[in-house]
Amino acid sequence: MIPKKFKQTEIGKIPTEWEVVKLGNICEVKSGKRLPMGRFLVEYKTNHPYIRVRDLQNRTIKVNELLFLDEETFKKISRYLITKDDVYISIVGSIGMVGLVPENISGANLTENCARLTNLNRITKEWLSYFLNSRNGQNQIKSLTVGTTQGKLALFRIKDIEIPLPPLPEQLSIASILSSLDAKIELNQQMNKTLEAIGQAIFKKWFVDIEKIPEGWKTKPLDEVAEFLNGLALQKYPAKIGEEFLPAIKIKELRNGITNQTDKTNLDLPKNYIINNGDILFSWSGSLEVVIWTNGKGALNQHLFKVSSKEYPKWFYYFWTKHYLPEFRNIAEDKATTMGHIQRRHLTESEVLVPDKKSFEEMSKLMIPLIDKIINLKLESQTLSAIRDALLPKLMNGEVRIK
Repeated sequence: MIPKKFKQTEIGKIPTEWEVVKLGNICEVKSGKRLPMGRFLVEYKTNHPYIRVRDLQNRTIKVNELLFLDEETFKKISRYLITKDDVYISIVGSIGMVGLVPENISGANLTENCARLTNLNRITKEWLSYFLNSRNGQNQIKSLTVGTTQGKLALFRIKDIEIPLPPLPEQLSIASILSSLDAKIELNQQMNKTLEAIGQAIFKKWFVDIEKIPEGWKTKPLDEVAEFLNGLALQKYPAKIGEEFLPAIKIKELRNGITNQTDKTNLDLPKNYIINNGDILFSWSGSLEVVIWTNGKGALNQHLFKVSSKEYPKWFYYFWTKHYLPEFRNIAEDKATTMGHIQRRHLTESEVLVPDKKSFEEMSKLMIPLIDKIINLKLESQTLSAIRDALLPKLMNGEVRIK
């Protein structure tokens, strides 16, 4: 470890040998480009992916969800590209999402609702990305944002963000530590996608692709295989100041996990409405999703089912619910309401094949370890994320130094 000697600066105490510089002095800030009038994105893959704000996630991009430009549209906006050497930052709506561009989409077009930080000088893209994701960086971004209904971060304001600047070797060392944590988290996510795909393929072979129901098997409604417990109106259980609380798990928490914007509830709700790691959650309205929850203890909000069974193993009701999810989504989309949903009867109308006891036992020998592996990888990623997020501010201000 390096001995700690600090100096006071505009952004707090930093090591004496570090500098504070304005972002505009160490890189160029350039905009993306909106689609030309009358031009649309296409689903079929071309050589020209287009990055929207909705494609962004923590520190990277949802590559598999990108849409593309046709050749004529690309020619009109071909100058507005972002590469693997740049850093992106969202500047309209969901402001302050910052990250790097995966190498396999380097040279993608960028929406006008994002800025690209390019031609970096004296700073690595990793250090810049991690600082802007830190508490200090996000606070500066928030302070420079204007507007209430839909905030906007102007390009010229981005240039005023103040950055602590260690020597390049130290930037690289710090980024290496944080990147190794991110890499392991990403590896876990990829492994889980593979395990999910394997599990669904096996499930499909056993229960969907069979031409004739084997002797001894039977059919049951989905809601007889598992209990679908609907959540509570948690505003009736407000957290009490100074007392312990549970985070309220709503649809947005299924997608983003527990954040600073997550509502809090008191501990007086019935125990069966408490969510624990490994529980299966199913959002039955709005954005329909089925997930294995691994973000810690929480409270079950309305519009979510907690799916469980005393008779059948988790893998069985999890994959059957996932199997019917596309059909449930179609039902919800056909609703003439602002928030489509399914009803209880749709669970009853969904038929499930139940194998005989011997077949069930053989299947479970394969599927129970697979589900356990998925849960353990997700929990490990949560731990690694917590370590990274705890280290990030300490590394960014020099409280923790690395040789």
